[in-house]
Amino acid sequence: MIERTAVIAAAAGLHARPAAAFASAAAGQPVSVEIAKAAEPGMSAQADSLLGVMSIDVAHGDQVVLRAHGEGAEQALETLVQLLEEAD
Repeated sequence: MIERTAVIAAAAGLHARPAAAFASAAAGQPVSVEIAKAAEPGMSAQADSLLGVMSIDVAHGDQVVLRAHGEGAEQALETLVQLLEEAD
């Protein structure tokens, strides 16, 4: 399993539009990705689920951990980390 940490750059955190864009990007990856707040690792969601992503209540500046395994996992996580760390 590969893990990457990202700091949320979007001013709104992962709510509404940023969450939808992230979930859509995660759904387009060749592997299943899990997202969790770094401060609350027990609260995680499938990254391709808009409701799941919004349910973990990620705000601007929060750290999240992305996890995936399988062929293409490293590139998938790099792509998603870059998306999360870009400002609106």
